[in-house]
Amino acid sequence: MKKERCETENKFGMCPYVTAQQLLSGKWAILIMQSLACGPKRFNQIQKGIDITQATLTNHLKNLEEEGLITRTVYPEVPPRVEYELTEIGEEFKPVLDSIEVWGNKYIDFLHKKNKEKR
Repeated sequence: MKKERCETENKFGMCPYVTAQQLLSGKWAILIMQSLACGPKRFNQIQKGIDITQATLTNHLKNLEEEGLITRTVYPEVPPRVEYELTEIGEEFKPVLDSIEVWGNKYIDFLHKKNKEKR
């Protein structure tokens, strides 16, 4: 990695890597974003898909909504139906998710080969 990249600041005076890291902090944020990358989902669909507690998911969804990465839509029905989806800027994160998937699969392959060599 080039040194200049790590020292680059955006117009808000923050490093883009630090900005991304702060927005996606916690072990669940990327998994929630990945879940919503396929389209709008209800709370229970997200929760079951990533096996997360209700309290933790609620907190992360609120944070991601406050940061502008997801939207929460409440439909005027009885009982109320609530859906979460990526915002326009959240949609811009999809290629990053794709890259993480590709790299993650390569790393999993690396680990399998490494474990086979140990035997």
